[in-house]
Amino acid sequence: MGTTGCSSYTELLWRHSVFVALLLSHLCCSQVWAQCKILKCNSEFVAATLDMGGGVGWEGGNAGYCSALRSYAQCTRRTARACRGDLAYHSAVQGIEDLLMQHSCPKTGPTARPRPMAPVPKDACFYEKSYVQREGQPPEYLHCAVFGDPHVRTFHDEFQTCAVKGAWPLIDSDYLYVQATSAPMPGVVSATALTKITIIFKNWRECIEQQIYHAELDNVPPAFIDGSITSGERRGHHSLEVSTDAPGRHAQINATHIGTTVVVRQSGRSLSLSVRAPRPIVDSFSPEQDLQLCKWGCPLSQRLEHPPVQPGTPAYAHCTSLLPAKDMYFQACLFDLVTTGDVNFSASAVAALQDARGMIADAGRVHLLSLAAASHPLCSAHTLLVTVLTHVILTVFLQQCV
Repeated sequence: MGTTGCSSYTELLWRHSVFVALLLSHLCCSQVWAQCKILKCNSEFVAATLDMGGGVGWEGGNAGYCSALRSYAQCTRRTARACRGDLAYHSAVQGIEDLLMQHSCPKTGPTARPRPMAPVPKDACFYEKSYVQREGQPPEYLHCAVFGDPHVRTFHDEFQTCAVKGAWPLIDSDYLYVQATSAPMPGVVSATALTKITIIFKNWRECIEQQIYHAELDNVPPAFIDGSITSGERRGHHSLEVSTDAPGRHAQINATHIGTTVVVRQSGRSLSLSVRAPRPIVDSFSPEQDLQLCKWGCPLSQRLEHPPVQPGTPAYAHCTSLLPAKDMYFQACLFDLVTTGDVNFSASAVAALQDARGMIADAGRVHLLSLAAASHPLCSAHTLLVTVLTHVILTVFLQQCV
């Protein structure tokens, strides 16, 4: 490979490492998130060099690239104090030094002017309004909930109970990243519960700069990690806003620029999450972002079956008093109560149903009855009959083929 090709490849790898380092820093350095502006520096550098392409490193194209590098270095110096100890910041500083040497750029000289941003339409930060103007109808909204041991109601209205432990991505789209951490419950061998939830609203045009919300067990703050309750002010409107009905135990985040509502609750000794988002927002992700519990559910190896609970038992009577409809929320209540023996843990299913009623416009879609129906003797008989008939038909068909 020639010098120019090697140079471009090295540069591409370095840019990729900056983005990886940024993601790692988001997951590790919560105190730096509120102050460090390395993401802004990185974005300005990428924008300034976007149109240089293969010209970088060639005679005549080097001067502009060197100017962009010096501007990048200047930006990192301005945010140096706030970024102390930040992995992404130190990676960027080292990368700038390497590229200055690689392209024989003087450390002093002219700097690049910031690239002008394309004007944002008036209603761009009001997702639903701009969607209606563009498409002539409101967007289709989807709902996801994660609660209890944990149970997952996916955006496709599938219900699963998962054995996942540790940190797992619930949503990983181009606009929003949500991660939940599940840990064993103290004193209960087989039960887990959500103990941490982190939500990253990604930088998007002129509507918002990146903002982060983080909740832990016994600490569901009514604010983002920088202490603010609003973000993304434009023409007197805030694209992000946090509100609460019960400080320390409930928070609702409205993100109007992506038409999304997120609710974080604590019920008993577990956190829960409910999300309402437009389908285009939910579906905006790349093939690399394929691990999303809200989108695909938990892996097959991590899914748990629900043991049958007979009517007349204390658990059945308790959950019936809270959730008369024998739906997925009722089944989740039974599972959590039988697994933990803690009646307070059943409150998470009640709260999840409450959120679903507020987030799903079609009342007929609120209750998922598949699990309850499967537990009914008549439905079980129908299921067995269909299975037998399918087996017979398949056997006859194979015999004919042979």
